[in-house]
Amino acid sequence: MTEQKGKVYLVGAGPGNVAYLTVKAYNLLTKAQVLIYDALVDDQLLQCISPECLRLDVGKRGGQPSTPQGDINQLLVYYCLLGKQVVRLKSGDPFIFGRCTEEIQALQAYSCDFEVVPGISSALVAPLMAGIPLTDPVLSRCFAVFTAHEPSLLNWDALSRLETLVILMGGRNLAEIIQQLLRHGRSPTTAIAIIRWAGTPEQQIWIGQLNNILAQTRGVSLSPVVIVIGEVVRLCNYLKPETISSQDSVSQYQTMFSDFSKSGYLPLAGKTILVTRAATQSSQFGDRLTALGANVISMPTLEIVPPSSWLALDQAIANLTDFHWLILTSSNGVDYFFSRLIAQGQDVRALAEIKIAVVGEKTAKSLQQHGIKADFIPPNFVADSLVAHFPEPLQGKKLLFPRVESGGRDVLVQELTTQGAVVVEVAAYQSRCPHTISASAKLALQNRTVDIITFASSKTVKFFCQLTQQVFSSNSDIDILENICIASIGPQTSKSCVDLLGRVNVEAEEYTLDGLTQALIKWVSHG
Repeated sequence: MTEQKGKVYLVGAGPGNVAYLTVKAYNLLTKAQVLIYDALVDDQLLQCISPECLRLDVGKRGGQPSTPQGDINQLLVYYCLLGKQVVRLKSGDPFIFGRCTEEIQALQAYSCDFEVVPGISSALVAPLMAGIPLTDPVLSRCFAVFTAHEPSLLNWDALSRLETLVILMGGRNLAEIIQQLLRHGRSPTTAIAIIRWAGTPEQQIWIGQLNNILAQTRGVSLSPVVIVIGEVVRLCNYLKPETISSQDSVSQYQTMFSDFSKSGYLPLAGKTILVTRAATQSSQFGDRLTALGANVISMPTLEIVPPSSWLALDQAIANLTDFHWLILTSSNGVDYFFSRLIAQGQDVRALAEIKIAVVGEKTAKSLQQHGIKADFIPPNFVADSLVAHFPEPLQGKKLLFPRVESGGRDVLVQELTTQGAVVVEVAAYQSRCPHTISASAKLALQNRTVDIITFASSKTVKFFCQLTQQVFSSNSDIDILENICIASIGPQTSKSCVDLLGRVNVEAEEYTLDGLTQALIKWVSHG
């Protein structure tokens, strides 16, 4: 063996596309005498090397025969001691789950010269290619990157508390990842993206929620994939070149904004609107207001989390055949009920003999995402209308009502009971006030730059008042709201506004977010 020593370059290949290769990495590839590369390295990168270069494929793929790490270490040392210029090409970045430590230690043991050349990690490339920012001033102040190759070794309690998660090597364990996050308090409606072959012509992206992503990807080989979990995923629809991707969204925006877009008139231009909502709620309402010219500030005013105990709901699910009707009055109730149904080893077939009544179009759409059409939707989007228009006599009927643990309006249960029904209430989720007010909302209120505050539920009003105690130094400072329009989605929310804030200026005629949008346009135009 010659005494002349070569050099080993541990090079990051990035996502595989040669366009995203660093200049230094490209130059090293063109001069390499020996190339030792991984399975995920794209073939087009191999076109950069000399025909005389020795190519050694040592790629490792789960469940398939692969080169042992010890053998790879020996190859690096052997060709370096032969005086060769060796490029060890790794997917992504060498120091992010790249097994570099063992290779460097082997090189050091034989005094081999080496250098590490960075590459763009798939943990950063995949979200970017999907239009997902990993950080956001409100939605994601930090993110964690980890491998789910061995999920049982991870601290899921700590991970579930972080706003944004980026998971590598997790495709084969997707179901367990979701189960662990739900078990440790993440909402079933938490947004999730799965990006396969990021940055390549074969790139595919699935966008969903924890409660439906498994159905979307059933039967698909999820390798190699990067998984992103967190509310920043929802921004992808607005940060990709294709601003509106689904036909439903196109129709919705065309219907609502066609007249405005033709004239160039934006009815909410110049208005700053503070939108109170659930921490995990979609930002679609804010996006609509933004499209109408408003400056929107999002203020999460409630958090939706699992109930303190699943016992009552689990018992009800175990005895579904005892019930005539399932009553669902919110998307949260839908999502948590079906999440628990699946957790108990059942699926929608368990509901074959039970009828389902829902309150509101949004609740009905959430139900449809699980492949079920409601048997009854009352004409008005309030719970009272459900009793008034119920499609059959309630006498002797047994109703299952999964609801928020803290309870809500008791009028619905009282009226159903008065009609002769037996109503079994079970806690499906609980709502609570966030610990802190968002920085952007706090600043806007303190600077008195807010023109309108919207409320879509009584609890958002209640928790808004609790959170703003962090802003107002005394009760007298409540006059900060004096010149702000208070906008409500419906009568019960309006009552809470009057009780807690002293007034309500705008109430939607149709008790939906679309109705609230129209009410705001009308109020501004008559202002």
